Amino acid sequence: MGGPQEPSDIAPATRSRVQLAALPTIGALYRRALLGALPGTGSRRATQPPAVELGVAGIAIDRRHLADYDRVCGFRLTDRLPATFPHVLGFPLALSLMTAPDFPIPLSGVVHIGNRITVHRPIDAAETLDFVTYATNLRPHDRGRLIDVVLVGTVGGEEVWRGVSTYLGREQTSGGGERASRGDQPPAPHAWAHWRLGLQLGRAYARVSGDHNPIHTSRLGARLFGFRCPIAHGMWSKARCLAALGPRLPDAYTVDVAFKLPVPLPTTVAFGSTSAGDFALRDLRDRPHLLGTLREP
Repeated sequence: MGGPQEPSDIAPATRSRVQLAALPTIGALYRRALLGALPGTGSRRATQPPAVELGVAGIAIDRRHLADYDRVCGFRLTDRLPATFPHVLGFPLALSLMTAPDFPIPLSGVVHIGNRITVHRPIDAAETLDFVTYATNLRPHDRGRLIDVVLVGTVGGEEVWRGVSTYLGREQTSGGGERASRGDQPPAPHAWAHWRLGLQLGRAYARVSGDHNPIHTSRLGARLFGFRCPIAHGMWSKARCLAALGPRLPDAYTVDVAFKLPVPLPTTVAFGSTSAGDFALRDLRDRPHLLGTLREP
């Protein structure tokens, strides 16, 4: 999904490392993003990703937090971390990178369009994680620019988890670049589950993920950003699909999803999967909210 590395990328050897003493506070980061979006504060239009990577060490797992996350996303309560949980743990670090002045896409206009997670081995709640995040692969798109934000989790120096989130910064363009897919969706896997999603889902997931973006939690906030009603977090949709696949998940795998139509709240969605590892979340008119693939190494 991320595509080949572009010439504008910062080579890994030239990125400087900034090691933080602790994870940043998400509320302060959102306030920084809002201040940066005010008129007269200038627009960020860097031509390459930031030449920095952020790190933080010694992140312990709070089992109560893990259990709350499991309940909201539909996972069984175990000491094994769901594949999407390290994304939640490291999200404040990635958000700190994305709200920095030299990040090329203002957070106020960003759209999360894809996420790829690789689980190298199971991670136990007793383990302590170190995280590093950096941005790469800034490239044109027919609706603006794309960038990949990479988050890597290690235990004792061993990489155990890697997530790549692809974000679209919507801008006026003169054409060219990657194009959004239109009308070329694969046949939908047979839907074998229907889930009724209540209005409270956005607030429930915000509580366990720390992502309190108002488009997910408030009717007014959603309308300010062009949505008729709150929409579900994309990473909740991915987590819920993985929870449904739970008995079939191997110890090591890569799961790649593309976020399509937003999931309005409240609504009913249909989930289906194939034996080959393809899965989809669709509305009742068979339009895709999420398309995914799961593959073993």
